Amino acid sequence: MSSIAGGRSPPGLAPGARVDYRPPPMRAAILEEAQKPLVVRDDVTIADPRPGHVRVRVQHCGVCHSDLSLVDGVFPSPTPIVLGHEAAGVIDAVGADVEGLAPGDHVVLTPVAPCGACYWCVRGEPGVCVNASMITTNTFRDGSTGLARGGDPVFRGVGLGGFAEYALVPASGAIKVAPDVPLDVACVIGCAVQTGVGAVLNTARVEPGATVLVMGLGGIGLSIVQGARVAGAARIIAADPMPARREAATRFGATDVLDPTATDVMMYAMDVTGVGVDYAFDAVGRASLVQAGLAACRNGGTTVAVGAAPMEDVIMIAPAALFTISEKKLIGCTLGSCNSYRDIPRLIALWQAGRLDLESLVTARRPLILIPGLLGSRL
Repeated sequence: MSSIAGGRSPPGLAPGARVDYRPPPMRAAILEEAQKPLVVRDDVTIADPRPGHVRVRVQHCGVCHSDLSLVDGVFPSPTPIVLGHEAAGVIDAVGADVEGLAPGDHVVLTPVAPCGACYWCVRGEPGVCVNASMITTNTFRDGSTGLARGGDPVFRGVGLGGFAEYALVPASGAIKVAPDVPLDVACVIGCAVQTGVGAVLNTARVEPGATVLVMGLGGIGLSIVQGARVAGAARIIAADPMPARREAATRFGATDVLDPTATDVMMYAMDVTGVGVDYAFDAVGRASLVQAGLAACRNGGTTVAVGAAPMEDVIMIAPAALFTISEKKLIGCTLGSCNSYRDIPRLIALWQAGRLDLESLVTARRPLILIPGLLGSRL
């Protein structure tokens, strides 16, 4: 996983001060057309925060596979669009009716900002809060974006738009953290760590002593491995075709690693457990891996679809064989079923206690650069 850094400080900003400050046109990495490189522009304008919203000076933003899926066109999206949804930064301005946040506060951003009042939030299901629709529309719920270029709207990728110097978000999507928490590390909590660790602790509710299979060892898969370790899983089987990822999974807590191109995952799970794993996680977003997870699970076991699969991907299931006589369960997962107000502080506390490794999830860094004299630089 890599991160992009950017952001200019507003002049004379004192922590806690409320100011009417609108930044000049900002730098932002824009996807102008699917299957084309991002282009860094310096003429994107951003609005002042509306009531209940804040504007954040982005310090760091992770690169998530969902961003790449928009670039590749796997997930169709409107353009032009600012991608990036795994960000952390400093509050620049607050709208009316915002409590508990002020300019100068350090925050971690989340793509699903829990409203706290909708049907799903009051039932304890914040991952499917009405605000989650912003992930797919790439706008605020009223269809606006707060971003423009040349008078035309620019969309907020995956409901956030963090590959820029500033971002506009609902106040509930900016979780305050202590000033001594490094934002270049904390930004990975915004998506990968919330999703992976949350899939274990919140969605599946893995219990101590359980057996776990993790398929796919990117940022989310490695976070699932860590979540399983935190939950006290007795055996954590991690599968990925890339040797470097398997080696990383071992450092993060996997007890068994295997190359799925050389070893049958289902047979391995059956051999080492005798009955199949208690929990299987697809961390890639592929129908074939969901089906492999169902096959590798024991009777009564649970498969969690965590990765974001292409829209046309279809899971082929024989209900009688998999459910009627086996009580196997297949469940979905959005952002680890996390309530960011609760889970981001919890994840930071686990990192501070040495129980989560966030630093190792960041494998590269690069700045948000505009090359003078050119219309834009390729990112």
